[in-house]
Amino acid sequence: MTKTALSKDPANLLSKAPVVWVTGSGAKRVGRVVAEHFACQGYQVALHARKSLDELENAAREISKLGGNCMCTSGDIRSSIAMQHAVESIQRHFGRLDALVHCAAVWDWKSLEETTEQDVRDQFEINTLGSYNVAKAAGLAMVDQPSGGRIVLVGDWAVARPYRDFSAYFTGKGAIETLVRSMAVELASRNSNIHVNGILPGPVMLDPSVSDQRAQRIVESSLVKRLGRPEDVAQAAYFLATQSFITGVCLPVDGGRTIYAPHETESVAHPTFKPD
Repeated sequence: MTKTALSKDPANLLSKAPVVWVTGSGAKRVGRVVAEHFACQGYQVALHARKSLDELENAAREISKLGGNCMCTSGDIRSSIAMQHAVESIQRHFGRLDALVHCAAVWDWKSLEETTEQDVRDQFEINTLGSYNVAKAAGLAMVDQPSGGRIVLVGDWAVARPYRDFSAYFTGKGAIETLVRSMAVELASRNSNIHVNGILPGPVMLDPSVSDQRAQRIVESSLVKRLGRPEDVAQAAYFLATQSFITGVCLPVDGGRTIYAPHETESVAHPTFKPD
């Protein structure tokens, strides 16, 4: 199911402002901030959520207050048909799709002993298959545009140094870097103006159950000595969506965590971590 809301003026079809589709932008998390950042930069915005539909409408109203044209899409990213319909609705509404920032994901942890086949399937279907469906639907739409487009997928810095209790999650998220490279080749071979890149964020918006002490350890495990902010991800996404000579790469946005490991303790960003 795809739902369109707000800014139904046909003048949208005549606007020269670029259009970005941000998945996972209903709830007040990273995707919402990404959408707001693009709106502030003059983009017309297509929001997306699967469950947080009331929050999605609220997000659309907030972006409209910023002066941006906005519409809403909803659908299960695990369904290629639903994502194709979402892209078609964006094209009908705005007449184009210039950028995709795919933020929709799930993030869960279990010990290896407790992790089931279904847990792995759930992570794969959303974080891997869902990313594939979204990128394919948006990318093939961009192929038919002379201007092409930009696709930004969101992975995770820690696939390079995974920590305990996330085996199913990392298995699903680890495919994002390969997907970025594969889609970059596939789509550029059809339209050289399509660029596909990824972002590998560090800890952003910690779970409320993370203690202050543990949060401080996480801060100390980065070179910049602070937690990531949603705005950091939004700025990186905007950079990748507006450049013209970068494709097929994944940019760590992690405060240096990828290259730095403090000797005192392994610091990971989830509440179940217990140092040895």
